[in-house]
Amino acid sequence: MQEKPVVFVVVDPNDDRHVALERALATARERNPQPKLAVFVAVDGEAVDTRAVNDHLFRDEFWFRDQIRSPIEEAGVEFEINVCWSSDWQGAIIQEAKRYNAEMIYLPVHARTSSRRFTFAESKWQVLKQAKCPVVLIRPGAKDRRKVVLATVNYQAQSTQQRQLNRQITERANYIAEVYGAELHLVNAYLDSMLYPDRGALAKLAKKTGVPTDRIHVKQGYTNEVVAEIAKEIDADVVVMGTLNQYGETGSLLRGNTAERVIGSVESDVMVCNAFTTTAH
Repeated sequence: MQEKPVVFVVVDPNDDRHVALERALATARERNPQPKLAVFVAVDGEAVDTRAVNDHLFRDEFWFRDQIRSPIEEAGVEFEINVCWSSDWQGAIIQEAKRYNAEMIYLPVHARTSSRRFTFAESKWQVLKQAKCPVVLIRPGAKDRRKVVLATVNYQAQSTQQRQLNRQITERANYIAEVYGAELHLVNAYLDSMLYPDRGALAKLAKKTGVPTDRIHVKQGYTNEVVAEIAKEIDADVVVMGTLNQYGETGSLLRGNTAERVIGSVESDVMVCNAFTTTAH
């Protein structure tokens, strides 16, 4: 008997609302068979006040029952709960998601508190860039349905790594569209008019991906602005994008500026694939 797919859901006990768990339960209802949820309870010490004065860090058995177990049991979804005390929050997520052979990680992100540029704690970037499966950034207020999927690709990719990432993005987006019976769109932004793909290239892409040409959006402009515009135009429920694993002189991971801008520009959930991501289940 084939094993159920596993969705790895991160819950921070410091939060009052668990948006990743809510979304996992909502999307699980749309799937047949339903996935198993691996609920991972841990505190992101880089983003949370870990001093003893933070009352939210003290959770009893009733909190676990009311906030985690009861909603999942009511939904009738199979699950396991793991509690982690490691200070290496991102490393523990990556390790445990791999152990479960998770098909994706649901990671909660907090709503913007102002109009300032969207920023991430470094620990979250480590998860995005090193996870062995796609990471879905779950936003408060975003739609919980999965009926329109928008994949962000780069037709002008030159390097082998960039082309491989394109394949991973389209394969994963196709998988999500098939699982949820969703409408799949592709979007490509370009700055230089000389880089605009010709009709032959678009027809070839449509044939290769199975996406009709009227759902392939090619537009001049900055990637984050184009993606945000198209996502709003087609009312996308989730944006699938990629980020390359790049290292600076010190060996530390560099943030993907384009990826950060795209994540900050859209209002939907965002699925991020990287060069380590395995192909779709």
